[in-house]
Amino acid sequence: MRVIVADDSAVIREGLVRILTAGGETIAGQARTADELLALVDELVPDLAVVDIRMPPSDTAGLQAAVRIRAVHRGRVGVLVLSLFLEPEYAMMLLAGGSGGVGYLLKDRVADATELLASARRVAAGGSAIDPAVVDEVVRGRSTQERLAVEAQVATIFSKLALEEHPNDNRRILAVLAYLDGRG
Repeated sequence: MRVIVADDSAVIREGLVRILTAGGETIAGQARTADELLALVDELVPDLAVVDIRMPPSDTAGLQAAVRIRAVHRGRVGVLVLSLFLEPEYAMMLLAGGSGGVGYLLKDRVADATELLASARRVAAGGSAIDPAVVDEVVRGRSTQERLAVEAQVATIFSKLALEEHPNDNRRILAVLAYLDGRG
């Protein structure tokens, strides 16, 4: 597997390179910035790009580069994003194009080199590798948003039916009764 490693930290970049080469993978190139990464990927079209989510020139340049690589090189270049931060909205942006050939791992939670290599190979082969903490946060955020949307609709119904809040009444039951009586 041919890999491009992109991280603005030389120490982390070299550590990733050592792990990947020790696992038998070929390093096609290294990048310190998102612009370098994009140029290398366009030129070399590797099997995988391992990308730090925060790289120069901006805080989200690595993420933006990863999203662009997925859009331009879909099915040819896998993207494995590594982050120090649990950012569910970033994961959603990365996964918007589908879950194949993509990974989002938290650097602090990658237990060992074997786990990183397995994730890299899975993503390069068209699979996915998403940190369970990221999945939990995305699901929790989505269910909270859905609950808030439903509660807003329920409040609108109560208002239209002129059902004021009263400690002895269940407005949901009153709304159903109003509907059955033909008022709703």
